[in-house]
Amino acid sequence: MLNRFDDYPIHQTPEPIAHPASSDRNVYDRTWFNGYTADGSAYFGIGIAIYPHRRVMDCAFSVVQRDGRQHCFYGSRLAPLERTDMQVGPFRLEVIEPMRRARVVLDDNSTGISCDLTFSARTSGIQEARQILTDGQRKIMDATRFAQFGYWDGTISHPDGDITVSNWHGTKDRSWGIRGVGEPDTAGAPSQGRGFFFLWTPVHWDDHVTHTMFFDDMEGNAIVREGIVAPKFAGEADIPEQLVEVDHHTATVNHRIRYEKGTRHMEYAEVDLVELDGSTRTLAFDPLIRFQMKGLGYGHPVWKQGAWMGELATHGESFVVSELNPLLPEHVHTQQICRVTDGSREGVGAFELVVIGPYSPAGFTQFLDGAR
Repeated sequence: MLNRFDDYPIHQTPEPIAHPASSDRNVYDRTWFNGYTADGSAYFGIGIAIYPHRRVMDCAFSVVQRDGRQHCFYGSRLAPLERTDMQVGPFRLEVIEPMRRARVVLDDNSTGISCDLTFSARTSGIQEARQILTDGQRKIMDATRFAQFGYWDGTISHPDGDITVSNWHGTKDRSWGIRGVGEPDTAGAPSQGRGFFFLWTPVHWDDHVTHTMFFDDMEGNAIVREGIVAPKFAGEADIPEQLVEVDHHTATVNHRIRYEKGTRHMEYAEVDLVELDGSTRTLAFDPLIRFQMKGLGYGHPVWKQGAWMGELATHGESFVVSELNPLLPEHVHTQQICRVTDGSREGVGAFELVVIGPYSPAGFTQFLDGAR
């Protein structure tokens, strides 16, 4: 089963590119974006992924404005063998120039949600630490990810009106490997189960970006902790070739979060970038707008990522973010756009947080209890 990429010298196994190296049913390859205004008045998220062993490709686009409704488009199809085919019904992703420019189009459709958006990169691809989570002896997550910062231009239409997107901040997130998605595995001995804490904070500053990622276990012990500082370039043409290392990794990072009472959402937070010599830069996060990640399929009870919905299916829904029950499983995972300060400068960025199960540092003792 050959596709166009088989004509390039990029093979990592004796198999054609369409054949994943792993036989795990949850192999995936995903592109994700966010975009938002500098004042946090509006936000959109985008995702498209292929799950070769599930034979599914799905996508989502979702937009929210402060004090308004979040509008969501979902699409799913039988996965193509041709990996350059990144279209699901009215939705398509075009890689105009790898690591530089991409276009996302959602044509007019029955949901009333559409867009034509172009992402222009301003940083190199920033590779994150490999992320591995296990349930007993089985890996339930084994993924590589890179982030890239840039700006958006284009248009969005949704049931409440139209939006002109001009020089909005944004982040691209590419990841691939193994991750639990779709319908649950067939029954065997009960899973040991486990909770986890995940925090991801890409921040735009005037001339550079900062980025941190945390995976903690239920006691607060670090599984992955990483802090990165990287330059921001004036334009796509100024970005060096990807083989050039331009980002700086800190020695470690720490986090402190104050949760909204009765929820697992952040009310205020601080993140420390700690250098080898012990010097520390503390970033303070004040939220401006909240986006529910179920709008991109994360934890959605029906339109979950990787689920088989048919040879081609689309769906739209809208909800008021402030009216949701914050402790339902599908509402715990959020991104909040924040004003970020470090004592002398001000930036803007995302604060993605999901805490599932008991988590000692926050005082959570149940699967989904809220802050006291």
